Amino acid sequence: MWQHTMSNIIETKNYNEQIIDLWQRSFGDTREDVLFFLENCKNCFCVCDTEYKSMLFLVDCNIDGLSCKYIYAACTDIEHRKSGLMSRLLNYCKDKYKYIALIPADEKLIDYYSKRGFNGRLDTSKIIFNEIEQIQEYLLEGCSLDEPFAMLYKGE
Repeated sequence: MWQHTMSNIIETKNYNEQIIDLWQRSFGDTREDVLFFLENCKNCFCVCDTEYKSMLFLVDCNIDGLSCKYIYAACTDIEHRKSGLMSRLLNYCKDKYKYIALIPADEKLIDYYSKRGFNGRLDTSKIIFNEIEQIQEYLLEGCSLDEPFAMLYKGE
């Protein structure tokens, strides 16, 4: 586990009950589904605040020859939303990684991520993961848009 002490953000592959609980409360997934992802996604880690109020997973991927991080399962506990926690996690990631991709789950998140530097509408078929097929399915589902697309952050 690595700790970024100035902003109380940690990166971890040591998934604990707080991460599992936040995931389940945020997305309604079964414990078994969460554990399947955590045990089988080999090229990812969790970025979260030290109190486990907000988190996201970064998964290695490739888009048009670019080595990227893909944001998955980004969430903030309901009573802490609109407090800037997710923006802090996103800024942390943008400071560390040049290319970050995500698929917005719904219409309101398109605007949210656009305001945070994620742009464009990339075909989701351009995202290549080095993960087993079931994990790839996890990574591309959960979007309620009629025509899902990826957005990309390009750092300097």
